[in-house]
Amino acid sequence: MSVWVAALWWGSLTTVGFYVVPMLFANLPSPAIAGNMAAKLFAVQTWIAVACGLLLLLVSRSNQPLAQVELAQAATVFIILGMLLALLGEFAVAPRIVARQNLPLWHSVGMALYIAQWVCAGLTFRKLQPKVA
Repeated sequence: MSVWVAALWWGSLTTVGFYVVPMLFANLPSPAIAGNMAAKLFAVQTWIAVACGLLLLLVSRSNQPLAQVELAQAATVFIILGMLLALLGEFAVAPRIVARQNLPLWHSVGMALYIAQWVCAGLTFRKLQPKVA
């Protein structure tokens, strides 16, 4: 189950950040409308990341088959870091972007946090792949 949760996390980050949001800016009538919609999507994505991370942490502490627990424990650092990056983006960076404070700086910081979270989710997914003998 944990590999599916990690796939959902990484896949949702990929879809929202690298496909849906760019399509909003390309197709909506103004950047302001696209930005407002993107902010809402990124907020939802944060909670998807937190839910997936918590579920993965629960699996790593459960009485699942030993192999699955060991895989989840190996990914724990990436899971926790990814969740922290998501929350940092939502509660530290997003309010500054919405308030239009130094937009180039905060968009760059937000993008860096999002890409770092995407990497953490990808590494989590990779670590949770069952080892083939």
